[in-house]
Order: sequence, then structure tokens, then C-alpha cells
Amino acid sequence: MAFSNLAVILATMLVNGSQAFAPPKMAVIRPTKLMAGGFEWEDPTEQFDQGVDNPFKNPGLMDGEEGMKVDPARLLGPRLNGSNLYFVGMMGSGKSSVGDVVARRMGTYNFLDTDGIIEKATGMSIPEIFDAEGEEGFREVESQILDSVHSYVRCVVSTGGGLVCKQTNWSKLQTGIVIWLDVEPEIIIKRVEGTDRPLLQTEDPLQKLNDLLEERKDKYSQADLRIEITEDMDEEEVAQAVVRDLHDFIDENPPAWKIAKQKAQSDGLDWVQ
Repeated sequence: MAFSNLAVILATMLVNGSQAFAPPKMAVIRPTKLMAGGFEWEDPTEQFDQGVDNPFKNPGLMDGEEGMKVDPARLLGPRLNGSNLYFVGMMGSGKSSVGDVVARRMGTYNFLDTDGIIEKATGMSIPEIFDAEGEEGFREVESQILDSVHSYVRCVVSTGGGLVCKQTNWSKLQTGIVIWLDVEPEIIIKRVEGTDRPLLQTEDPLQKLNDLLEERKDKYSQADLRIEITEDMDEEEVAQAVVRDLHDFIDENPPAWKIAKQKAQSDGLDWVQ
């Protein structure tokens, strides 16, 4: 399938489209107060003029027993230097819901869902594409979408569960930070049972989930971060675990803005300074 309208679709799905191209300023964080994770976060702009540290390791960001003075997610943007975040994992693991929460809390990143983009680009639902093209055809469409999505920067991207199966997709994912939401099949089946997921239209959906996880686990384990999710965790708690682990990861692996810039330019994008 070819998608002549893909660029338009992506632009309309981005919040303030140019934001996905423009490099982040170190202390430009929108003044606001918002509730997230049970705390009222203050705008950190005035506190950080020359860069941002890991808020979980900075006593200056703590306020006694009340928690943090600022939402640590708001400080991820300056530390990520434009690198995308890619969520991978099984269907029903919460990639879309958690990714959306993380992006909203960050404030300077946009959220994209590859399955949602596929449906808009094709005018078909995922089950309809499976019926018309088969799984192999769907995976080809998925790869085409990823080719376009990875040209953007400053995005949180939720990917399809099987996108990791093609090794060529990993070269795209690894231009950013890859986060695996690891959920046991017994938990997933409770979330997706009764839905129209094409790969679960079998007599034993739970066994199918176990088989799929076994096939993909080696791929998922290549992710930069692994978030183990228990049944009692809601999306806000998972998002907070993602934020904490991202800050720790960045401490050891600071993203290079130059790499993100070169990636965008190599894909023929104009660089907005």
C-alpha cells in the first residue's frame, strides 16, 4: 500500500505540528500547574536555567513528605534532547494509554499511535486490514508507517505488538529510547477478552498470547527499559514508573541531540532552529 496522504495525517495528529521538528529549549517549560500522580506540580522554569538533573536524585526538588515540587515528567523533555520514546509490548499491555499519559505530563512531546495512524491512512480498521491483506500485509503497512513516524522528533510513540518482529524496524526504534511494557498473558487476557483482536480469534486466546510472547520475547528484551506491570497497577502508576526509569536511564545514557538532528536531516526534513 502507498500513502500519499500520510504526511498530512501525521501533521494533523500532532499537537502544534512544528513542535515535532523544533529542538527543545533547556528551560522552556510551559508555566502551568497540573495534577498528576496525586501531586500538584509547580512550573520549574525559574529553577533550571542551564539544564536539568534527575529529579529523583536531586534533594532540591523534594518538599518534605509532600512529594516533589515539580512533576518529574516535565523535566524529561530537556533531558531527552529531542529523542523519541517508543513503547513496545504485547497487545493490551497499555502502550497507548500509558504513552498518552507520559506525553501529556511531559508537556513538550507529542503522542502518536501507529495503529491509529494505520487506520486513518488506510480508512480501514486493523481487523479489516488483516482480513484483506493477511498478517504479512499488515506488517508491511506497519513498517511503512514507522518509516514516516521515526522521521519526527520529540514524540512518544505507541507501536503495534508485532512491530518488533521485523529486524529492520529495530533500526528505526533504536534512534530513540525503547520502553517495553511487560505484562503477563494472564493479565492481558482479562483486558482484551471479547475484543476483535485478529490474532486472538482462536479457541484458546490465552495459549495464543503465551505463544506470541514466546516468539517475541527476545525482541522485546532488546528494549532500553523494561517496566514490569502487575495487575494492581493503573496507568498513572505505570507512567510514573516509566518516568522514574527514564531519568535513571538518561543518567547513564544521555541522548545526543546531534543524532536526532542528523536523523531528521537525513530523511530530508527542514531543521527548525
